[in-house]
Amino acid sequence: MPFFPPVRRICAPALLLSAGLALAAPLAAQPRGGPQAGPREVGVIEAAVSEVPQSVTLPGRATAFETAAVRPRIGGVIDEITFRAGEHVEAGQPMFRLEIGSLDAALAAAEARVAGAQAALDGASATVTRYRQIEGRGVSVADLEAAEVALSAAEANLRGAEAEVQAARLERDRATIRAPIEGEATRPAVTVGALVTANQAEPLAMVTRLDPIYVDVAASSSRLTEARQQIAAGEIRALDPPEVSLTLDTGRRYEAEGRIVDAGAAVSTSTGTVEMRLQFPNPDHLLLPGQFLRVEMTFATIDAVLVPQRATSRLADGSLSAFVAREGRAVRVELTEAGVFNNAWAVTSGVEPGEAVIVDGLSNLRDGAEVIPVPVTLDERGVVVTDEPEGRPARPAPPVAAAAEAPVAEGLGERVRRFIGLAPGETFAEGAQRRWQRLMGLINGAEAQG
Repeated sequence: MPFFPPVRRICAPALLLSAGLALAAPLAAQPRGGPQAGPREVGVIEAAVSEVPQSVTLPGRATAFETAAVRPRIGGVIDEITFRAGEHVEAGQPMFRLEIGSLDAALAAAEARVAGAQAALDGASATVTRYRQIEGRGVSVADLEAAEVALSAAEANLRGAEAEVQAARLERDRATIRAPIEGEATRPAVTVGALVTANQAEPLAMVTRLDPIYVDVAASSSRLTEARQQIAAGEIRALDPPEVSLTLDTGRRYEAEGRIVDAGAAVSTSTGTVEMRLQFPNPDHLLLPGQFLRVEMTFATIDAVLVPQRATSRLADGSLSAFVAREGRAVRVELTEAGVFNNAWAVTSGVEPGEAVIVDGLSNLRDGAEVIPVPVTLDERGVVVTDEPEGRPARPAPPVAAAAEAPVAEGLGERVRRFIGLAPGETFAEGAQRRWQRLMGLINGAEAQG
């Protein structure tokens, strides 16, 4: 039968020791003087005035620079298609050819009529010349006048025949359907053998010029009016011309810069916006008509202090605030901002140049708390770079960590210290470990006796 009484006798001191440890732990975790004993270190940066661009981001759609429909100007049957879909064509380049057999015949007939008219003109001219030589000697004046009329009629007939030849040649030339503009050709809407008519409604193909390309945006009329008022009042400095950049639908920035070609002259009655047209170079045809894009337009600059967004917070009333270090204390200030630039607020009031803005150590920081400003550096993302300068002493350990390593006699009352039975100078962790080892030894010895 197992021997239980010694175990029960041993468990009583174990419970007492556990209770003592539980009572002593909170006391050991707190240094003298409460949770905030002395000033705390905070990372600060020096506020400086910068020239901050004033920009607006607008949605836009790409629009072709030029678009032309390819249509036949005469009727006929498609005999040849001389381009491929997507091919770049030059202005005047042949794209379709119609059958020209009947056109050649019409041209030959017109040329024959020119020859006949020329022969008739030559005969009439000879008659007039002969009549003038023998006028009054068997040729009356009436005969001469009749011959001159016939000569004029022959000249008119010749000019008419020559015009018919020109028309026949033009018709034959129009049998070759050419590109109206330079650009990219779509796939043909017809095939060889199709019958087409002059100026038909359906185009045979489309040609689109993509370089350069337009981007159409709609800007708020109220925002434009506000910007004009700020420029007139001298609050911001206008950029002439404005800087225009583009972000693709993939999120990547477009390399080429654009320009405004149409600033708009009317406000839409339905949307309250002003339609603007921008132009961008597009040599690689990266931008296509109908593509959704984001346009960033920088129209002015302003002098402001850049305060990192990580150093700010919103108060209950929605106002923007930050902490600055003044005379060894953290002071909360209310900020007036004029937009965001590079992960920072552009602040026009609330922080003066040269002040120390607290950007690190903001957790549980209260207005009026004692602080020790430590200059820090921020990277391009606004993150603090922890780079301790050489020769600078290490920062003191946090109060809780220091208390865990301090002798218990400095943090515990005399009564608790006697209860736990710590040796002089022994830490709480060392005392707890020693008592636990002793307790386990007693338990193991009792089990061995049983």
